[in-house]
Amino acid sequence: MFHRFTRHAEARAMRADWMGQRRQMHFRGGRGRVFDQGDLRFVLLRLIAEKPSHGYELIKAIEDRVGGAYSPSPGVIYPTLTLLEEMGYATVTPGEGGKKLYSVTPEGEAALAANQPAIDAIFGRIDQVRAAHGGGPSPQVLRAMQNLRLALRLRLARGPMSEREIDAVVAALDQAAVAVEKA
Repeated sequence: MFHRFTRHAEARAMRADWMGQRRQMHFRGGRGRVFDQGDLRFVLLRLIAEKPSHGYELIKAIEDRVGGAYSPSPGVIYPTLTLLEEMGYATVTPGEGGKKLYSVTPEGEAALAANQPAIDAIFGRIDQVRAAHGGGPSPQVLRAMQNLRLALRLRLARGPMSEREIDAVVAALDQAAVAVEKA
């Protein structure tokens, strides 16, 4: 009996440890949230303290920091930015083309300083995700490659193509290859 209890206790401990790690940071693919509650506020606040930015720039900055393993949606970013503004931690000024430019306030700087250890831990986890991602192709590139492959399979499955259709497919693929080389 004792052996069984010990084995189950170890399994529960390992599962709890694994779940604790899962709560900290998740990759793409619908496997949960990336940040613990409140973490995104600190991430955005630190990013706008480094450089005043638009919401889209902040989405890309987070995506870049995690090596493409996660891209926050506008539905998460903009309400959080609004919250930071309401808390007095960020200000908004009109930018080019009607875009809002978010900047940190002195109160926001004080919040960053007061929470520096927690913020350092959050960015440490982000660095771990980036390292674990391995710098391989970003999930967006992999998804786009799979979409192209599926589109070609579906088109070929419809039956033989005319010369005009073959030329159009070849031209589209060649054009995509040139665009990728230039990117």
